[in-house]
Amino acid sequence: MKIAIAGAGIGGLAAATLLSRAGHEVSVFEQFLSPAPVGSGLMIQSAGLAVLDRLGAGPAVREMSAPVNRILGRSASSGRRVLDVHYGKETGRGIHRAALFQALHDQAQGEDIRWMTGHKITGAEKGRLLFEGQAQSERFDLIVDASGASSALSPMRPKPLPFGAVWGTLDWVEGAMPEDHLSQRYLRADRMIGILPVGVLPGGTVRKAAFFWSLPQDGHEAWRARGLGPWKEEALSLWPEVAPYLDQITDTSQLTMARYSHGTLSRPYEDGIVFIGDAARRASPQLGQGANMALLDAAALADALERLPLNQALPAYARRRRWHIRIYQLISAMFTPAYQSDSRLLPPIRDNLLFPLSQVPPMPFLLRQLVSGQLFLPRQR
Repeated sequence: MKIAIAGAGIGGLAAATLLSRAGHEVSVFEQFLSPAPVGSGLMIQSAGLAVLDRLGAGPAVREMSAPVNRILGRSASSGRRVLDVHYGKETGRGIHRAALFQALHDQAQGEDIRWMTGHKITGAEKGRLLFEGQAQSERFDLIVDASGASSALSPMRPKPLPFGAVWGTLDWVEGAMPEDHLSQRYLRADRMIGILPVGVLPGGTVRKAAFFWSLPQDGHEAWRARGLGPWKEEALSLWPEVAPYLDQITDTSQLTMARYSHGTLSRPYEDGIVFIGDAARRASPQLGQGANMALLDAAALADALERLPLNQALPAYARRRRWHIRIYQLISAMFTPAYQSDSRLLPPIRDNLLFPLSQVPPMPFLLRQLVSGQLFLPRQR
């Protein structure tokens, strides 16, 4: 088939590589003149790593990423544990988005893929992509919308979440934090600081960390206007050990605001078009599954198209991903307000009821399955 991939992000690159290897004629359309990643650090879980191994990108990802064996969050006021998940054998990987992009892009470059950059997609009509200021594309048998949260093709209308975060990439500081932990501190649910080890940048040798700080959806300008001095004083009062990371932040422009939303397409396909990744669903990054889900979508779509004709393959893709996505979207919707909201009721419940229960078997096993992306995951190819 002739297949158009809208977007050269994580899901788009994975889908393009898998579909090209299956013998399809693949064209990737990207609005930037040169495909490039956007964002800071993220987590790759074992389920996503299996897809990366299938693509041949696994060794590069392991080399550039950092192992994460534990997610540990404490109350900033009491120091008590609020979240504690041990991965066990299914180690997660902290990685910078640029490194993951590079590993996937290298695999795609080895395939017979047509790259169409500088094409800002504004819509689709009868198998053709429409572009801003340019003629429409030729007709394709299938359009794969992998253009992310800003998709002009997806019919989803997600609900904005009340909190987002500012993110930035800093140098890893030896000894300041456990090097195999995602470390977090919380004050109620409206203050959260996090440090995630993310390995090295492509071509680099200096280890990096992703730093994040929760903010209300509309709080970025107020945060910038407040100035770094007062903000750093507040952050240090909550978590003194974060000082060597705060010392690296000398301008508010080093941290970029990320705003989150929540929504799921009940049917992630239409006539001649299929949606993967953030074009098919949005959620808070609280469970660390965004990249995972995009990779799993790409693999499930490629498998369905390999086995079935197009009119059967798209429903089969949706069925294979349905329950895994529904469960994670539901859990994300339930968990997020306990960690990022203005609620005064949920944090005490989180700290005094939910956390103790999370340590009672079989909950530690279920939490490992949850964060590794394995919960309700259909058997992979």
